[in-house]
Amino acid sequence: MVFKRLLGSLGVGGPTVDTVLDPRPALPGGTLDGQVHLRGGTADFDIEHITLELVARVEAEHGEGESEGVVAFERFTVGGGFRLAAGEERSVPFGVVLPWETPVTELYGQPLGVVLGVRTELSVAGAKDKGDLDPLTIGPLPVQEAVLEAFGQLGFGFRSADLEYGHIGGTGQRLPFYQEIELTPAPQYAHRMNEIEVTFLAGPAGVEVVLEADKRGGPFSDGHDALTHVTVGHHDTRDWNAEVEGWVRRLIEHRASYGGGHGHDAYHGQHVPQAHGNRSGPGVGTAVAAGAAGLAVGVAGGLVAAEVVDEVGDFFEGDDEEGEDED
Repeated sequence: MVFKRLLGSLGVGGPTVDTVLDPRPALPGGTLDGQVHLRGGTADFDIEHITLELVARVEAEHGEGESEGVVAFERFTVGGGFRLAAGEERSVPFGVVLPWETPVTELYGQPLGVVLGVRTELSVAGAKDKGDLDPLTIGPLPVQEAVLEAFGQLGFGFRSADLEYGHIGGTGQRLPFYQEIELTPAPQYAHRMNEIEVTFLAGPAGVEVVLEADKRGGPFSDGHDALTHVTVGHHDTRDWNAEVEGWVRRLIEHRASYGGGHGHDAYHGQHVPQAHGNRSGPGVGTAVAAGAAGLAVGVAGGLVAAEVVDEVGDFFEGDDEEGEDED
């Protein structure tokens, strides 16, 4: 991104900032590397703090409706305590550790539609300005990729992905939102469910996998959601196709245990109203090339990728325009 003028509180002639992230996708719980490039203005300025803020576009359900907003979910101070002379150029390198639950934004190199950003904030002479906002790309952890790959191998397809504001009860969730990856059912399960939603809650010891199946209703019964919850280690070596198929069968077999029409609300808890803002391994590559990984085909095909590009553009352009109105 080009250098961006700091906003109204510093006035014309203030320093400019441009944050450049490592172009490789970062991983949940991994290190995000980059540099903050500063260029001095028409006078000397004392740079008190350089702060990076991670933000996400999140959906919130309330009543019968739904809205979207921007939620900040982590902050890092990466520099400060120096004077930036007029016209001086200076770079501040950084390496920060991302939260384990940072959502995945791409799979097999294709965007999923989840929008994350890194906002750079300067604190200069008692004033704070958010001068730069950059898109953040997050790839899946190996075990997350293995699980999704198995779904693809079993015939499930990618439908969409989003971030939901709220907390999943009975889990170790830490962030104020969670990611749902919606999959279309494999042909052999199409008569039993409309879709499966996959949520990963990663932590230092492993990954909690929450599966939710939106079940089809018969002529004399209402459809309802069924849920299952498992934990896998980061270095587990399993027959993931067999493992995931077992999870799916468990969803179907336990419909009585999870029935009663409560499903999603009972397990995920109450959705909190919007609180912030406004609106791979060689085997994987081979499978994608051969078309065996249905998820890769689903993400890459159709209109999903084009829609994602538009949404990302709107998110970042809208944020900058919103900021320019501030004094």
